[in-house]
Amino acid sequence: LPFIAMAQTDPKYLAGAITMDDGKVSFKTEIQAPSLTKDQLYGTMLKWATERFKPEGKFNARVLYTNEDEGTIAAGGEEYLVFSSSALSLDRTRIYYQLFITCENGKCDIEMTRIRYWYDEARDGGEKYSAEEWIVDDMALNKSKTKLAPICGKFRRETIDLKDTLFKSIQDTLGSSSRAGPSTRPGTRAVSSCISSIARTPRTSS
Repeated sequence: LPFIAMAQTDPKYLAGAITMDDGKVSFKTEIQAPSLTKDQLYGTMLKWATERFKPEGKFNARVLYTNEDEGTIAAGGEEYLVFSSSALSLDRTRIYYQLFITCENGKCDIEMTRIRYWYDEARDGGEKYSAEEWIVDDMALNKSKTKLAPICGKFRRETIDLKDTLFKSIQDTLGSSSRAGPSTRPGTRAVSSCISSIARTPRTSS
């Protein structure tokens, strides 16, 4: 059954789905909110991020950095991506990522990047991968780029679905339409450097 499903891969998972910025997998979108000021957007997004990214059980998701003057928010995500689940087995990976939000008058720029995985963690410490080595086209697609690969492909599929869920949640929160694509966000790299030492290493749970 898994191979039958793979034969009809949704195009959104295929070539062009993974975008890179400075050598890192990076998903970006710009969300328009013409009626809202920078301060209003910042307040709304800070509330959303605080509710969405908070420590819970094994996970240490949290807001990492905020700067009201610049309109910037950075959050660290940590959660499970479930590939398959049944009464007899559970196939999942822990995913770590960072989400950057930059608010300006009338719009928010969003970036999801620094994506890492901790797979099969209960077995001898598990295996750790970065998105750059695991979900790019050469690893996660077949040679003709028409199907997801059996192993890496499931990581790619669920990561893209998570990205879509996050972006839609923000879009719904702001009640506006989204225009995906690269954008220039003053301050994003500065925010990234400020938090790099905070969330560089995955937290090990007992």
